Amino acid sequence: MVVFWDEARQRSIEVPSWVNDLESFRRWSDDKSFPEEGRIYYLDGKVWVDMSKEEIFAHVGVKTAIALVLAALVRGERMGQFYTDGVYVSNVSADISNKPDGLFISRATIRSKRVRFTEGVRGGYIELEGSPDMVLEIVSDSSVKKDKIRLREKYWKARVKEYWLVDARGENLQFEVYRRTPRGYRPQRHRDGWVESKVYGKSFRLVRALDEDGHPEFTLEMK
Repeated sequence: MVVFWDEARQRSIEVPSWVNDLESFRRWSDDKSFPEEGRIYYLDGKVWVDMSKEEIFAHVGVKTAIALVLAALVRGERMGQFYTDGVYVSNVSADISNKPDGLFISRATIRSKRVRFTEGVRGGYIELEGSPDMVLEIVSDSSVKKDKIRLREKYWKARVKEYWLVDARGENLQFEVYRRTPRGYRPQRHRDGWVESKVYGKSFRLVRALDEDGHPEFTLEMK
């Protein structure tokens, strides 16, 4: 058994010794002993535990702004399903099980079984298995290499059509839409800050301003 100590919450996270591959990780994630807090995922043949807190403005604020627009677009045009973080996505070919900051699956993808809803042992659906049309990751201090390198490679292997990557930590706001090609992801070209999404059939621009109290405020514009 591997034990991770969470200093902030003064508690330990125990990973059972029998969790040694993707299949066993997925079984554990459906077990009552699986921790309800923290970001725990399977990547590169290992179980990773990230107990760091999400920054309010550059992470949670960005995630909320993007989710508001995409969820309304998907529902309004009956395109499929958009989910914010909390949904595990597992892909056997890519050897990964992870909770992205957001994801989209089209109606065609659902009907073709390119993505399957996995039911938990205690009822309800707890996981998506397969290849979503789009995933979103927002970079934090603890996830730079994971988001910019490891997940970019893994999502490509998982045949995810678009990978949206946002880094709002510094002065230069970075918003990229990566389009899957046979040789890897290719960033879509920016035009006056706008970037096209083939998946949604729209162009988007992520804007940062200050609210009435001087706090960063993000807006995802669409056309």
